[in-house]
Amino acid sequence: MSLLDRIQRDTKEALKARDRDRVSALRMLSAALENRRIELGRELGEGEELAVLRKQLKQREESAEAFRRAGREDRAAAEGAEAEVIRSYLPAPLSREELERVADQAVQESGAESMRDMGAAMRRAMELAGERASGRELSEAVKECLQRSS
Repeated sequence: MSLLDRIQRDTKEALKARDRDRVSALRMLSAALENRRIELGRELGEGEELAVLRKQLKQREESAEAFRRAGREDRAAAEGAEAEVIRSYLPAPLSREELERVADQAVQESGAESMRDMGAAMRRAMELAGERASGRELSEAVKECLQRSS
């Protein structure tokens, strides 16, 4: 079952439960996935679906922060609630310890010895982490590992 199918099934359940906030968030996700499918002119792969969800999550987190800075806690809470719905469809992120292990393994397997080899280590780290870590998180972990080894 694709992610879009799961979201559409969950939307029906939320409608039956009269959970308006969840319905709204799920419809937003469905629309984002459908728009991306139309944009590409083909069905989305799992990685592409997850990329759409990560983009939506980032937008909600940034919006919530902007609302907090503006003193609009009610809107920040609404954005935060939507972010939680999105998170429920994403794979569990790697813990700090798992990130460090991935970075260590990537550095070893790529033969990276200094910051000049960062690209090779990052490519391997991205492969090892899959969809469970952002490039920013992996980059920080790989940099720390390279700095410790040099």
